[in-house]
Amino acid sequence: MTINLLELQGVQTHIGAYHILHGVDFAVPEGEVTMLLGRNGAGKTTTLRTIMGLWRASAGEVRFRGQPIQARATPDIAALGIAYVPESMGIFTDLTVKENLVLAARSARHEGELDRARLDWIFGLFPALKKFWLYPAGKLSGGQKQMLAVARAICEPRALILIDEPSKGLAPSIIQNLVSAFRELKQQKTTILLVEQNFMMAKALGDQVAVMDNGRVVHRGAMAELAGDVDLQHRLLGLSLGAHQ
Repeated sequence: MTINLLELQGVQTHIGAYHILHGVDFAVPEGEVTMLLGRNGAGKTTTLRTIMGLWRASAGEVRFRGQPIQARATPDIAALGIAYVPESMGIFTDLTVKENLVLAARSARHEGELDRARLDWIFGLFPALKKFWLYPAGKLSGGQKQMLAVARAICEPRALILIDEPSKGLAPSIIQNLVSAFRELKQQKTTILLVEQNFMMAKALGDQVAVMDNGRVVHRGAMAELAGDVDLQHRLLGLSLGAHQ
């Protein structure tokens, strides 16, 4: 039986005078990768930020493990086991790779307290982080910074990871590296909600999909259904996945 780890019901969000989300409804099944797709400006980033409490929902409910969290502060939401990788990556550029990971680990105050087995696993996913362990994060390449941003989110086991456009501006080889990393996370039963504009990445990773337009979810279903229906792709997104192969 499918269990929904995260559920949004009638979520509305205002940012100043602007009404961005107009009643967002979708669920994220536990242990699966759910893609959140849509044109630019559809409300995808606002949805992630609302889930994390960075922007407050003005109406509706966000439920995690069946409990409403929309009124909680962001640190309290993170403490439930939810990590967020923003489009801006959110790394500390003046700190080293090591210092970035130590800061992200709630249970560690210094390198010696990091989970060594998990750190070795992260180095297996992203060998560049081991190579540049003592380098300032600001000197990493764009792809390496994205690897660090993801590594910060997974340096300790999380129940749910929210990731905003991780492949943006990256070379195909780095994108494939991220796909492999996300697949390994899925095998470990980590639930992922992923905003992505690279449709081949969405097709490769997604179990479920929610498509947004103008602050609303206009389609929900299996990713395979959307990937196999060119007419549906054109209708919902204005393009086809096949065009990006």
